Amino acid sequence: MNTAAQPFQYPRVLSIAGSDSGGGAGIQADLKTIAALGCYGMTAITALTAQNTLGVRSIHAVPLQMLADQIDAVVEDIGVDAVKIGMLHSADTVRAVAQALERHALQCIVLDPVMIATSGAVLIDHEAIAVLVRELFPKADVITPNLDEASLLVGRTLASEADIEAAAQQLLEMGARAVLVKGGHLPGDTVSDLLLTCDGKAHWMLAPRIPSPNTHGTGCTLSSAIAAHLALGSTLTQAVEQARQYVRGALEAGAQVRTGGGSGPLNHSHAPHAMRLTPRA
Repeated sequence: MNTAAQPFQYPRVLSIAGSDSGGGAGIQADLKTIAALGCYGMTAITALTAQNTLGVRSIHAVPLQMLADQIDAVVEDIGVDAVKIGMLHSADTVRAVAQALERHALQCIVLDPVMIATSGAVLIDHEAIAVLVRELFPKADVITPNLDEASLLVGRTLASEADIEAAAQQLLEMGARAVLVKGGHLPGDTVSDLLLTCDGKAHWMLAPRIPSPNTHGTGCTLSSAIAAHLALGSTLTQAVEQARQYVRGALEAGAQVRTGGGSGPLNHSHAPHAMRLTPRA
């Protein structure tokens, strides 16, 4: 094939995450988000989950060689501009992903330390948490824990903005290069998210709370949106701000929709972009 006649390529985003059979979170939410933002999405599935809007019924791990093969296959042929990492429920899975990141020298990595589902189900074992911190924190451009996940990582309850800032600083000291602590689980009419970068600058991002019963997959959507904007060339701070705007639009557009009997999905297609074209490397 004559590639000289094909001077363009799509911004390419790889999601390394678990599958949500209900379609609201995991790689399904990631692909919807990546496409809506005008990027080309690819996946490496870490685990299959049987779940719906009411909760997780079971989790089945993908064999490690199959996981590695998925990553190798897409990187070696299509290429990757940014990576979103989600559910890694075992220590061996974390190690396999860390090795793949090193093997291919992947850049623009967003790590969403998925530990607790919206339903409250625990999605990661204790050994995996320690390996996640040691092996992946230093490789990620940003980690994006919610309040419960940040609390689990630092070992204490977070109940205020001061607690969030102290936890973010501790996560930097644990090896993270930048931390976005999502404060949506704090009470009140304002949602307070904190981006703390390696230079110690605290970027508080405040917005009115959007009342909606449909919040399943919000964290997956935000992290994949950050990765998509990084692939499009935004700085980290810009990517976080743009991703938050996208998630807020998806929450607002999906607030009046009934999908299932529990916490439903966002409206990922509320404002889709055409696929972007970038010069072929």
